[in-house]
Amino acid sequence: MRISKELVEKISKVIVKSLIEKDLIIWDERPEKLEAIVSGIIVDDLMVEDRLNEEVKMLLESRTEEYERGMMDFGRVFQMVKSKLVRERGLIL
Repeated sequence: MRISKELVEKISKVIVKSLIEKDLIIWDERPEKLEAIVSGIIVDDLMVEDRLNEEVKMLLESRTEEYERGMMDFGRVFQMVKSKLVRERGLIL
């Protein structure tokens, strides 16, 4: 994940505080509960690229011998496969 969990929590607090202060949301429970929900959403979104990287790595590791024989650059192939999956899945990284 590109940013720390602590920073995500700070961002979540700012978002929740702003939503409540500006009456943009109706929330009858404790703000901490909403902050946890917002943090979860942010973390899930940030983890999309991490999960994709792991998937591409596993895909390529299963075919490492083919790449070694073909003298292909692993980093370049990694980026090509990752870009293809991003396009196919309509991901925004």
